Amino acid sequence: MTTHSRLLGGLYGSLIGDALGVPVEFSARPARQADPVTGMRAHGVHNQPAGTWSDDGSLLLCTVESLVETRFDTQDMGERFLRWFDTGHWAAHGLVFDVGIATQQALDRISMGTPAQDAGGSDLYDNGNGSLMRILPVALASLEVGLLEFSDRLRSASAITHGHLRSQMACVFHGLIVRELMAGQLAQVALTLSRSCFHNLYEHSHELSTFRDLLEADLAAWPESEVRSGGYVMETLTASLWCLLTTSSFSECVLKAVNLGSDTDTTGCVAGGLAGVHYGIDAIGNEWQLALPRQRDLQQLFGRFIEAVTP
Repeated sequence: MTTHSRLLGGLYGSLIGDALGVPVEFSARPARQADPVTGMRAHGVHNQPAGTWSDDGSLLLCTVESLVETRFDTQDMGERFLRWFDTGHWAAHGLVFDVGIATQQALDRISMGTPAQDAGGSDLYDNGNGSLMRILPVALASLEVGLLEFSDRLRSASAITHGHLRSQMACVFHGLIVRELMAGQLAQVALTLSRSCFHNLYEHSHELSTFRDLLEADLAAWPESEVRSGGYVMETLTASLWCLLTTSSFSECVLKAVNLGSDTDTTGCVAGGLAGVHYGIDAIGNEWQLALPRQRDLQQLFGRFIEAVTP
């Protein structure tokens, strides 16, 4: 599988997972078990057309655009995030219909002059999944740099909206998985290699114990009842990896993620990104790709991104 295929798979996969989850966001797991999502739906909780991505996809696209224009500049990223919030930049239909509390607070700080790098909240309760949902492009654009710079970029990008060390480390863990999947590793192998690397990076951190399940548990053997899918960053990261480890195709992975219920768009976005990298763009159905709005804009942006990040 080519690098081109994995890059496109990750980007489109994120948007598709997000869009599949938007109509049923906040729904309980029993509701999803009774009426599982099997394809793109219209309307629902946010009353949006089928294929609409949420703040997850918009901020991910702002990140892609920033990386294309500046290579890596957190101030530029933060200003593009603010442009989305103020004017609907990279919103699916020009409208902002959802935003996390921590993200909104960080964007308010940026608008008042706080440097983007310092805008993210750093309290324990600031560990939502709002940086994890948009971090994939940073990992994809940083595959050629050394490990320390790779982890620094992920932490810095997280800190724009989520400055607590736990959120930053979660983004690093996710990025390490992406790096191994981009290298062609199978999901379980990617997890094993990432665990070792992550432990070496953070063996002296007081936050390491928070990652015990991700580092030690046999996630693939967990029953669904053990998997939480709320807005907490550790839940989203763990649930997304569980979906990748316990499925064998892009569609199976992303639908499993959405049908966990609760924060369906973000679990779908993160799982869809991982599965897209793993299986490549050809494994994603054309029907789902074509359901996304702004087709020409996406093709142009993603083409520029691939050109910018591939040797």
